[in-house]
Amino acid sequence: MDILAKIKKANLVGRGGACFPTALKWEMVKKAPSKQKYIICNASEGEPGVKKDGYILKYKTQEVIKGMELAKKFLRKEGKGVKVKSYIYINEDYYHNLGPKLLRFIGKKDIEIFVKKHTSGYIGGEETSILNSMEGKRVEPRLRPPFPTTQGLWGYPTIINNVETFLNVSLVEKGEYKKERYYTIGGKVKNKGVFCLPENLNIEKILKETGNYPKFDFFVQVGGGGSGVVLNNRQLKRSAEGAGTITIYKLKGHNSSKMIKKWIEFFLNQSCGQCTPCREGVID
Repeated sequence: MDILAKIKKANLVGRGGACFPTALKWEMVKKAPSKQKYIICNASEGEPGVKKDGYILKYKTQEVIKGMELAKKFLRKEGKGVKVKSYIYINEDYYHNLGPKLLRFIGKKDIEIFVKKHTSGYIGGEETSILNSMEGKRVEPRLRPPFPTTQGLWGYPTIINNVETFLNVSLVEKGEYKKERYYTIGGKVKNKGVFCLPENLNIEKILKETGNYPKFDFFVQVGGGGSGVVLNNRQLKRSAEGAGTITIYKLKGHNSSKMIKKWIEFFLNQSCGQCTPCREGVID
């Protein structure tokens, strides 16, 4: 069974937040007519509180790079004479801490590291903003269509997948994928950190299995550190979507105005200002 068939059988989806089917994305890039194609591993992870990709890069470096190499092999196999170039698009903090390790595992492989600048902000992790950043253009999302799968980096078909997605591809190839995902748990808890657990666990079970279910009245923010949804402790019978981040807040004495102000300031400062709802919606 080839890698695409294995990915389809595993029902693998992207872990960058959108949960787009991985096999479909790869097929679209494969079918796009071009002799030059690109692969980008998105390690920008710029939303506050989201730590899973940094954790994976630190402890599963070899597997992530293996997933990228499998993508390259797939594109070359499916298109005779196709040239494929791979990049890891990584934020400055991660590169400062993990750059030497990444370079050691990359070795002589044709994978180049592109460091995302702090000035790119949170929006610099959106897949079409990544393309603009790498091409030296203003860092903002592109209008779609066309999509990166047909017109990506420098106008060529491009696979852009999250760090965790490439890790999962390598696990699928080895027959070791267990339908698990990584969760970042933070806030008012004892055991902050990144945990790998079944993807079908609901939020309540995730907190209990990690020893993080509070004994006080609380609410959670789920999905991202600044985005996502806010749920009370009676609404936890659902899965953790998006980036898989769960942040716990103590209800008693909580200053909701301060919290909301913090979120608004984050998006106000990190927005590219391109779209009206984001630009105008956070102005006092």
